[in-house]
Amino acid sequence: MMLTSLQLFKNLSDETRLGIVLVLREAGELCVCDLCAALEQSQPKISRHLAMLRESGLLLDSRRGKWVHYRLSPQMPAWAAQIVEQAWLSQRDAVRAIAGRLDSVSSNMRCC
Repeated sequence: MMLTSLQLFKNLSDETRLGIVLVLREAGELCVCDLCAALEQSQPKISRHLAMLRESGLLLDSRRGKWVHYRLSPQMPAWAAQIVEQAWLSQRDAVRAIAGRLDSVSSNMRCC
């Protein structure tokens, strides 16, 4: 499916989905539990938004044992990647603070 500008902006207009995209831009690849910790959201909510982002072609997932890891799709159109990059640049400090929450989560509480 070809990503349209309408689909991209609909996806990024939701605060949770935008947060997921920006945290993944910062961190590279994360599992659901890491995204839940970083964004301080429940697993069902994060999973629902991840499915929408994956269906639109913005994210790729890979299974490692029982855990699924997500990353931004390298096949994302260049124009969409530029928009994500500009959004990340405009909120870089806030995104780094959000991603920094992962450092404060004890390894005992993380799933993977």
